[in-house]
Amino acid sequence: QVQLVESGGGLVQAGGSLRLSCAASGRTFSNYPMGWFRQAPGKDSEFVAHISWNGGITYYADSVKGRFSISRDNAKNTVYLQMNTLKPEDTAVYYCAAKARVGSDYEARSYDYWGQGTQVTVSS
Repeated sequence: QVQLVESGGGLVQAGGSLRLSCAASGRTFSNYPMGWFRQAPGKDSEFVAHISWNGGITYYADSVKGRFSISRDNAKNTVYLQMNTLKPEDTAVYYCAAKARVGSDYEARSYDYWGQGTQVTVSS
């Protein structure tokens, strides 16, 4: 089991920045590729970003590419999502997830462990 706890969400004006953190405990964090997903009210969960176990490979949704950056510190058992130039359409609950199975890195069903989420609200 891996326990994940997100933090860093909040209310920010459009154009602002936030950095989300996801602290892991339990099994060896460095074994797991990690992802960030988000869900806005009334919408399906959406892939945001993915990072490989050692941080060497990253993927981003087209909607956040160039604005968001995913990173990890395996010594601190933490993955981060730096979000810059935020837009109102980025408003959602953001979840981090650990991937322990074979499957698409872009699909939520490929991830086994999830945090409780952190709210990000971007005002216009």
